[in-house]
Amino acid sequence: MSTPDHAYSTAAELIAAMDAGTVSAVELTEAAIERIERHDGDINAVPVRDFERALLAARDADAARARGERGPLLGVPMTVKESFNVAGLPTTWGIPAFKDFVPAEDAVAVARLKAAGAVILGKTNVPVALGDLQTYNPLHGTTNNPWNIERTPGGSSGGSAAALAAGFGAVSIGSDIAGSLRIPAHFTGVYAHKPSFGLLPSRGHTPPPAPPLAYDRDLTVIGPMARGAGDLAAMFGLLADPDETGPGIAHRLALRPARHDDLAGYRILVVDTHPLIPTSAEVRTTIDRLASDLTAAGVSVERHSALLPDLVEAARLYMCLLLATIAAGYPPDLYTQAVAAARHIDPDDVSLAAARARGAVLSHRDWVTTDTLRTRHRARWSELFTEFDIVLCPAAPTTAFVHDQSPDQWTRTIPIDGVPHDYADQLVWPGIAGTPGLPATVAPIARSDDGLPIGVQLIGPLFEDRTPLRFAELLEREFGGFQPAPAAHPAASPSDLCGHGK
Repeated sequence: MSTPDHAYSTAAELIAAMDAGTVSAVELTEAAIERIERHDGDINAVPVRDFERALLAARDADAARARGERGPLLGVPMTVKESFNVAGLPTTWGIPAFKDFVPAEDAVAVARLKAAGAVILGKTNVPVALGDLQTYNPLHGTTNNPWNIERTPGGSSGGSAAALAAGFGAVSIGSDIAGSLRIPAHFTGVYAHKPSFGLLPSRGHTPPPAPPLAYDRDLTVIGPMARGAGDLAAMFGLLADPDETGPGIAHRLALRPARHDDLAGYRILVVDTHPLIPTSAEVRTTIDRLASDLTAAGVSVERHSALLPDLVEAARLYMCLLLATIAAGYPPDLYTQAVAAARHIDPDDVSLAAARARGAVLSHRDWVTTDTLRTRHRARWSELFTEFDIVLCPAAPTTAFVHDQSPDQWTRTIPIDGVPHDYADQLVWPGIAGTPGLPATVAPIARSDDGLPIGVQLIGPLFEDRTPLRFAELLEREFGGFQPAPAAHPAASPSDLCGHGK
């Protein structure tokens, strides 16, 4: 949805407008800066601002366009997640001890975006050490959801998602280990793509004060976020080449095209319930409605398959691997506490909380055994994708929830249809694609009865990222997609913000 000041235009629309001479990069950048200054006090999505250099970059973009140069993002204002190194700006990961850490060079992803002509407005907020499904930290405070500032935009890429929903730049980038791209997109009504594991180079997406090396933490990826599905696919293409300092020495990108270019060609498996945690009625109903609409549009839709890996075993596997990765960065005192807690787990306890506690202190021997089980799950997914092209499922069991900053997130609960459930157990939906490293795109499809966005997670075959990305584009074309968030668009009424299903 475009507005006269282009606040909600896609990057593709902005490029077309600049190429046509109807607006300049400087005008777009000035408008974005004014919008951030006017609205971000309530949202707090962009606490690290780089407006002076952004205006210089915009002037350079206008001069380049006047010389006849073109670029996929030439003159497009955008944001990046605070966890990416941007030369000259602090990278703190929300940790007070690193408030003065300023990297000397850009992350490889940021460098590629700049080379494509992007104008970086600033960096978006994150939770401490990127470690929460909400976005707040002692340095920059709390980021609010533009749809309802009493609720979280999600985490850890919540700042980027909120910025997009509020019209603060056309595209952004984030990262994901436990739904950190996908849950914020679902909560704020934007698009995000978690790529196949290892596909996008992460060098420079590095916790301070570590040197900008490609650490490739298990389960962790970087990925694009956007207000339009086409922009999401274009951003993915810009970022996907192998790192020239690593695999790029010997590897070249040769991704398969999308399996189909029309909706009716796709074979969809819908998975909207999980054995270990309920899906809220409004999320489940919305997905059911979409499945019915897809069937009416000629799409092959199934709701059961014997090929689907065991979701209970997969969830325990994910929680174990996730905590093994997270706990590797624990300071000694916290790790000692984790060891003590793991000793007291009943051997017969098969809860997800027990899987997390065991994973936090996993020996290397046991990690290898667990990784072997993951390989078998991955092979099962590969078999499933011989019969299906997309697995369609929730990104999270609920819409955006009310802020909860109680100190110990592992003891928090989340209400699902009025019943409290373990806060961390909602990670089973991000984990369904995370453990096997599958690509997953989140696309907005509706709003709840109280006006909150609802997205859908589209999981595709390993290293066939263009398949879920293309399906998201087709969904957007058929049913509509991004709608402006009212908290940053006060003139809009709920009837102006209609989406699929509402």
